[in-house]
Amino acid sequence: MSYTPRWVDLELDELAELPAVAVEGAKGVGKTFTASRRAATVLRLDDPDQRALLEADPERLARVEGPVLVDEWQRLPRVWDLVRRAVDDGAPSGRYLLTGSATPPPDVDIHSGAGRIVPVRMRPMALTERGNLAPTVSLGRLLGPGVASISGACDVPLSGYVEEICATGLPGLRSGSQRAREASVDGYLARVIDREVPDLGIGLRRPAALRAWLAAYAAATSTTSTYATILAAATPGDGDQPVRKTAEAYRDLLTRIWLLDPLPGWIPVSAPLRRLQVAPKHHIADPGLAAALLGASPDSLLDGQGRTLAGGSLLPALFESIAALTVRVAAQVHRARVMHCRTRNGDHEIDLIVENRDGSVVGIEVKLGLSASDADVRHLVWLRDQLGTRVRDLVVITAGREAYRRRDGIAVVPLALLGP
Repeated sequence: MSYTPRWVDLELDELAELPAVAVEGAKGVGKTFTASRRAATVLRLDDPDQRALLEADPERLARVEGPVLVDEWQRLPRVWDLVRRAVDDGAPSGRYLLTGSATPPPDVDIHSGAGRIVPVRMRPMALTERGNLAPTVSLGRLLGPGVASISGACDVPLSGYVEEICATGLPGLRSGSQRAREASVDGYLARVIDREVPDLGIGLRRPAALRAWLAAYAAATSTTSTYATILAAATPGDGDQPVRKTAEAYRDLLTRIWLLDPLPGWIPVSAPLRRLQVAPKHHIADPGLAAALLGASPDSLLDGQGRTLAGGSLLPALFESIAALTVRVAAQVHRARVMHCRTRNGDHEIDLIVENRDGSVVGIEVKLGLSASDADVRHLVWLRDQLGTRVRDLVVITAGREAYRRRDGIAVVPLALLGP
């Protein structure tokens, strides 16, 4: 099988001098394929035989040829401490890679690994990571000093974006006809709920209730709807929705398996902004999974069908979600954080804030249109007025065809042209 390079490869290249790196993310994002290319020995702990062998002979971890990839390490949590101790004992650079699609439950006694095992988040493929697009605008350049060059054109129509949303960024689900892809996504969701959750040692009394809650969460995509609203939407009108404690358990469980990827509210460390909302914006790990949970297809989305819990149209919310995914994957290459900004009274809202380690920011609005009007940039202008030189750049991501700068200096960039 051919390998499509991932932007996380750039980060893994930079971290190759470290003795142990843990690649974390939802099942199916490509962790094993990416990490195995860097390993001489692969120990697959989702294989009962390999897991039993390592459990019986833990010292084998130190004897096999390195680099060593321990895949699905959470199936045998003591491996984490074995690797941590090996690092303390002087393991060489690049000795261990661990991949996991779930974090162990809180009652499993393992060391945090802080300072010994460096975590790397791996998300589904960003839009421009999927092999058929050539980005011309660099997020890293936008984050850097000076004025970044904005240029390039693409021929991706709105229908192309919608097709990519529904196709997902999970490599193993993208092949075949639309019908085959839909079946693959449905099977993925069924496996997560019916098999992955029980494999964590958690017995679900009503798996259908978990799926209903997850679908309600999908309907909250790109909104800050309260968890009470999500809970009420999980089983409307039947008087049998899960109690609040159960719903919180669902949220924690789905977060543990990396299926939820909420975007935190921005809390600037040294900025004059006050009264900002800290509630997260809701995102499922991949917007294509959200679409599938809601029964949305490319045709239904293009027809304007589907609403979010906040009452908006579903397609703009999913477009914002795939834009957020793309920006987060690109920002990670540059060790930048991605958040959203909203004042408590709702006067100002900015979809994405990308923050450098020095506190400088790039503000990004996402608009499902071909261009950007003065109304579309008013919150970005407000941000620049508030922060001055701390704003490195301001961007409107669109579904248009050309990248350019407006007369006020704000960049307009089609999502298909944005890369790391």
